[in-house]
Amino acid sequence: MTAARPDADDPRTHALVVIGIVLLAFNLRTAAVSVGPVLAEISESLGLSGAESGLLTSLPVLAFAGFGALTPRLAHRIGPHRLTLIAVLAATAGLFGRSLVDAAWPFLALSLLALSGMAAANVLLPSLVKRHFPDRIGLITAVYSTTMAVGLTAASVFTVPIAENYGGWRIGLAGWGVLAVAAIIPWIGLVAHDRPDGDDQPATISMAAVARTRLGWLMALFFGVQSLQAYAVFGWFPNLYRSVGFSASDAGLLLGAITGIGIPLSFLVPALTARDRVRLPMLWVLGGSYLVGYAGLLLAPAQGAWLWALLVGIGTTTFPMILTLIG
Repeated sequence: MTAARPDADDPRTHALVVIGIVLLAFNLRTAAVSVGPVLAEISESLGLSGAESGLLTSLPVLAFAGFGALTPRLAHRIGPHRLTLIAVLAATAGLFGRSLVDAAWPFLALSLLALSGMAAANVLLPSLVKRHFPDRIGLITAVYSTTMAVGLTAASVFTVPIAENYGGWRIGLAGWGVLAVAAIIPWIGLVAHDRPDGDDQPATISMAAVARTRLGWLMALFFGVQSLQAYAVFGWFPNLYRSVGFSASDAGLLLGAITGIGIPLSFLVPALTARDRVRLPMLWVLGGSYLVGYAGLLLAPAQGAWLWALLVGIGTTTFPMILTLIG
């Protein structure tokens, strides 16, 4: 039996956790999304080769696969709140650091640092919600999914204007590090809620145990495909839009349309996911939106760009659906 949490009924702790989760969620995708709209400028400034540009846009998937898989074991060893603080510190350091370097490989390494911190925090969030709000998982998941969509949209839309008006792509990227600093503060206050002996932590399920179940494989496949789709959108769509004649600002706005449609849907989808009769039809609608959006981009990328952006954006809301299923 798991011991009751000493802070279970402490409203101040709950308020601090909510603030921490919201600030963290806002910053979870900025390191990945802010690169795409200014990728051409970064490549020119740092002399990135085609392979290095491809690696840069692939780093979110690599970070999530590598560091995300290690996160549950690390959280059990050092505590979820401590690990969340470490993850936010790593992300902040990477965001600031990569805006200061003048060579390709340091930029890639610091981007990986930022993305790894965000990957770990991404894995930790559902367990933190379940730990502190076991009776309100759907509501809190909807809140942080919506906040994540707001952060996505902000990074998509404002990176280029910041870069154009305040000194180039370095400022455009570093600005998101300033916001990440705010996410550090609540988690400093929450590290005391990790017990050194780990007695207050629920038993973990090994990866081997999950791998022996059909549901585990299906969830892993679903999560992996969705993550691959999302990071392909964030990394390459702005470049695609610019290649068919859109300006950097318009490419950022189109990416903002993709992420912006997720703001209302991220609050709605978790509630619908909880309904058994709605879940499967909704999955077909979201998946179909992806397919139609991609087909439109292939056949008429410039003419119907805004429509295809909205359809792909609807498809990306499979992410809050997955988070709700995990919770």
